[in-house]
Amino acid sequence: MGFDIRVVGGGLAGSEAALSLARLGVSVELWEMRPLRKTDIHETDRFGELVCSNSLGSEALRDARGLLKAELRLLGSAVVACADASRLPAGKAFAVDKNQFSRLVTQSIQSNPLISIRREEYRQLDSSVPTILATGPLTSPDLLVELRERLGRENLFFYDAVAPSIWAHSVDRESSFLSSRGGDAADYLNCPLTREEYYAFVHALQSARRHLPVSPNEQKYFEGCLPVEEIARRGDDALRFGPMRPIGLRERPDDCFAVIQLRKENREGTVLGLVGLQTSLAIAEQQRVLAMIPALRNVEFVRYGLIHRNAFVRGPSVLSQDLQLKSFERIWAAGQLCGVDGYMESTALGLVAALNSAATLRGFPRAVFSVHTMTGLLVDFVTRETDDFQPTNANYGLLPLEAGPKQKAVDREAFAFVALEQIRHIADEVEGWDTNKTAR
Repeated sequence: MGFDIRVVGGGLAGSEAALSLARLGVSVELWEMRPLRKTDIHETDRFGELVCSNSLGSEALRDARGLLKAELRLLGSAVVACADASRLPAGKAFAVDKNQFSRLVTQSIQSNPLISIRREEYRQLDSSVPTILATGPLTSPDLLVELRERLGRENLFFYDAVAPSIWAHSVDRESSFLSSRGGDAADYLNCPLTREEYYAFVHALQSARRHLPVSPNEQKYFEGCLPVEEIARRGDDALRFGPMRPIGLRERPDDCFAVIQLRKENREGTVLGLVGLQTSLAIAEQQRVLAMIPALRNVEFVRYGLIHRNAFVRGPSVLSQDLQLKSFERIWAAGQLCGVDGYMESTALGLVAALNSAATLRGFPRAVFSVHTMTGLLVDFVTRETDDFQPTNANYGLLPLEAGPKQKAVDREAFAFVALEQIRHIADEVEGWDTNKTAR
């Protein structure tokens, strides 16, 4: 075997795992089935392709995802470094040029002498080879069957929707305005709706034809990323208090009752994404309903919104605390396959799996991420037994509840301070590993 460990999957978790292992002197065979076998949503064969939004969440340490990014930077995350280098202006959000980001991740992997790339579909678990499974929510059907049969547990799933992308030149600038809830006003282009226009739009969403799963029982959505029409079905005013809220936007028209925000998806600003408007509507319905918005009456689509099935394993039942499969020594799971959701969450569990597998192979003491860090809270979530396991983003609600009738609000600044100190300690420990040891 001409490598130390196999990493399966070239998404964010797999890319982070491979690059982190290589940084530690561990040689990697990285498997990626694209382009030999395509998925329903990927458009390229590049590593680290972002298939949904181009936003990586907030940068503020008070925000759980902002703290998670800060922790990953301290740990030397290669994926976050690529994100930093491809960042776009987006107010309080951390957005990237999707194409530049995936090119940087791909270049980092292809240029690393310790990483060999294997374009092949991985179908069978093989515990004779140290392996990190980072196949993500779009894991191939054959491997899902293998996981179900070998782990003795049904895989779980939910349906995830993607927002459309449109050509910037097709937006009516006379019917739109620049404004941001934070940062430079030019970071977002806003499409306002009057009261009458808003309710007409909502009612059209509620009755529009959707791409739905074959079985109604399969209509499970991730609450953190609901299709816009599903939000509309929960009440006529749900959208204007959610992703279409006008609050915080300065110098908006007097009759602005709700807005749809557009954010740059590339550095040139030629492609815009509809913020918070992920959808499962049929293509013809997307064309019809979005054209009801005055600024989008002549909209031209780069990519239509779509819905896809995301699979994940029942983490607490099949994973040990180091993300190793309980039934298979030397096979670790990483990223969204474990049951987290989100770009940075996936990256974090890819990095943790890399550190745990490297420690096992080289005989180092395992880095322990406590629940006093955001990374540790995610690890705890996917490995702690629970009756109803569903994916989660990084959030302060993951903190263990203290005993007592009343719960105190989390002091986020204090938590972040302690978390970053603990992460610095882990980073120092890893830096001191003797990476010249021969892998077992």
